[in-house]
Amino acid sequence: MENTNHTAGFVSIIGRPNAGKSTLLNAFLGEKLSIVTPKAQTTRHRILGILNEPDFQIVFSDTPGIIKPKYELQKSMMKFVSYSNEDADLIICVLDASSDEYPEAETMQQIKQLAAPKLLVINKIDLVIESIVDEKINWGKNQDMFLETLLVSALKKKNIETLLKSILSYLPLHPAYYDKEDLSDRNERFFAAEIIREKIFLNYQQEIPYSCEVIVTGFKEKADMDVVSAEIIVERDTQKGILIGKNGESLKKLSTDARLELEKFLGRKVYLETHIRVVKDWRSNPALLKKYGYEQ
Repeated sequence: MENTNHTAGFVSIIGRPNAGKSTLLNAFLGEKLSIVTPKAQTTRHRILGILNEPDFQIVFSDTPGIIKPKYELQKSMMKFVSYSNEDADLIICVLDASSDEYPEAETMQQIKQLAAPKLLVINKIDLVIESIVDEKINWGKNQDMFLETLLVSALKKKNIETLLKSILSYLPLHPAYYDKEDLSDRNERFFAAEIIREKIFLNYQQEIPYSCEVIVTGFKEKADMDVVSAEIIVERDTQKGILIGKNGESLKKLSTDARLELEKFLGRKVYLETHIRVVKDWRSNPALLKKYGYEQ
């Protein structure tokens, strides 16, 4: 019999780069679904994370950090944010308590015009003194749009349950949108590519992580292991050289780090093959961006 008291809805998680949106999603789910690094703009796609309990289903959208786009890839990333907000039953704006940066006034005005109710979540409260948190609370009051302000530390999972209860109070009674066994709408190929990209962010500096895209070209499940083939796209030959490193040591470390994380994520042995290909200016080519999945 269908549960008539079942709650379900879409929740968009937005905010500036490095506000902790992906860490918050992972805290809700109790699993590492979105990749996380200390570098800004790690998240490029809209990633759905589905939290299932017998009496509710929350479909969270982790979105790229809100920026003023400078090239086609960033424009596509900002489209993901817009799509997520348009679909949302509730919008959570995440503010980094440890940062002096706030979302731009133009961005806040656009968010204010959206019909969905909005909550302000001040994250990383474990890193700052109380007076700093008070400044963030006052900023939120001045926006005149947030129904509640909640204080959390996503990394320490502090006040996550309180935030979850508040979220549920704003969502409608509705049957589940996805199968109750689903954790995301993305497949294993997507997460394999994201894990490899995370390791690029963690292993390389300057422009290298931002110039790379990862395409999983093969994913075969065998009896004793999964065989994953991945292509790392870069924009210039010099970037390819940096990725490979002296005697191939840098690429070897990257592949090992990614393989170990893949095995943890998939729960089985993985054989990982990585190849590097130069595709000039792929970040500014709309046709290539569409091919690489940067279109809703």
